Amino acid sequence: MSARSPVEFYFDFSSPYSYIASEWVEAVAARHGRTVRWHAILLGATFQAAELKSPVSYPLKREYSIADFARSARFEGVPLQLPPSFPIPTQNAARVFWWLHAQDEARATAWAHAGLRAYFTRGVVLSDAAALLALCTQAGLDPAAAEAAWNDPTWKARLKTENDTAIAAGIFGAPTIVIDGEAFWGNDRKPQIERWLAQGPF
Repeated sequence: MSARSPVEFYFDFSSPYSYIASEWVEAVAARHGRTVRWHAILLGATFQAAELKSPVSYPLKREYSIADFARSARFEGVPLQLPPSFPIPTQNAARVFWWLHAQDEARATAWAHAGLRAYFTRGVVLSDAAALLALCTQAGLDPAAAEAAWNDPTWKARLKTENDTAIAAGIFGAPTIVIDGEAFWGNDRKPQIERWLAQGPF
C-alpha cells in the first residue's frame, strides 16, 4: 500500500544536515509504521545539475552555515564536531554503501550510520583511503573487499546511476526525504514530515 511505502532518504556522507537527519529519520518513520530506504548520492553531482554550490563556498553564507550546523545538531541533541577537512569527496564511502546494499540493505544502512558518525563526531576523513580502510575494519567489514569494491567499475557505475536517477527525480540537495512521491529537502523539514506521515497531504 502507498500509505505504508518506505520513506526514501537521500544523503551525502559529507553533508552535516544529512548526518543530523540520519539520526532521527528512522525513529520518525517507525512511529508511523514506515521503514526507511537509504540512498547514498553525491552532492557534487546534484549541485552541478542544479547549478548550485555548497553554502560554505559563499563567503557571505559560510559563517552562518557553520553556526547553523552546530545549532541544528544541538537542537536535535546530536553530537557534531565539524571536521577540519570539510567538505570532502565521498564517492568511495558511497560506493561501499551500494556494494553492501546489493548484499544486505541493513548492512548498507549500518555503514551509512558508521560513516556519517565517524566523519561528523570524530573527524575521520572518509576521502583518505587509509582512514576509510580503518573505518571499514571498525565497522566489521573486510577492508580489502571494501577497497576492491570502491575501485570496481561495477560500483562506480552503480553510484553514477543512483546520482542520475536522483537528479532525474528532482533531487538537488541532501538530505532529501521523499514520502509517497512528496519531497522534503533539509533537516529542518522534520515538523512537516511528521505531520505528513501522521495526517497525509496538507
